[in-house]
Amino acid sequence: MKFFFFDFALISYFVSTVTGIAELFKSTRFTVKTVFLAAIAGFVSHTIHLVTQYIQSGHIPIVNFHQAVSFLAWSIVLVFFLLQYRYRSELLGSFVMPVVFVLMFSASNLPHQIQPLEPMLKSYWFGIHIFFAFIGDAAFALAFVVGVMYLIQERYVKSKHLGGLFKRLPSLQALDEINYRLISVGFPFLSIAIITGVIWAESATGFYWRWDTKEVWSLITWLIYALVLHLRLSTGWRGRKAAILSIAGFVIVLFAFFGIHLFRKGFHVF
Repeated sequence: MKFFFFDFALISYFVSTVTGIAELFKSTRFTVKTVFLAAIAGFVSHTIHLVTQYIQSGHIPIVNFHQAVSFLAWSIVLVFFLLQYRYRSELLGSFVMPVVFVLMFSASNLPHQIQPLEPMLKSYWFGIHIFFAFIGDAAFALAFVVGVMYLIQERYVKSKHLGGLFKRLPSLQALDEINYRLISVGFPFLSIAIITGVIWAESATGFYWRWDTKEVWSLITWLIYALVLHLRLSTGWRGRKAAILSIAGFVIVLFAFFGIHLFRKGFHVF
């Protein structure tokens, strides 16, 4: 019962994922509605789970790897709803929800215990840093998804196979524009997350930058997305190149999120 809302969210995301995959092959009114409604049900339950953990612990539930992965999944769904409200793409959920489900399934296999907040984390900078970092990563996750959609749509165009999925995917121009907007949102969020992290580190340890593994890879991620924006604005890199770079950028985000935790720990708790 303690993790009922988390488990219900996991099941709802699974239903949304399976229905979304089915929708890619055959779209019906049922699949279109189910993908979105199951995602809503999962998000509401997920939110209740996070609020419950906040009440029980007295702090943002993000002090261990399970909570961090869970919060990232929640952030992605939040940005997905905002993007869906703006662009109304019926297939976006079919690509987003599998990413969310994989993250939630990963979180479900990690230790679930509620931990007290370490002294170093007891700062108002903690919540600010976390918010900007995770919303930025969520925007990059959506840019990754849109980049994949772009490459699929481009393949349909080049093969002149203009039926089926081609008709239901947004146009290449629309996907390129969405990709750019997502990175344009994610980049300043990541920038603010790094700046607040630096300020927080100085107040907590006396050092602005400690060359912690997580800090280094966050900087690498920042440089990659700075390069994406620079190339787009200065040399007109669009379309396929931008899509590939957004995919590569999120792979780096995932490595910074998962790989570093698994292979080399630093000052960060996740």
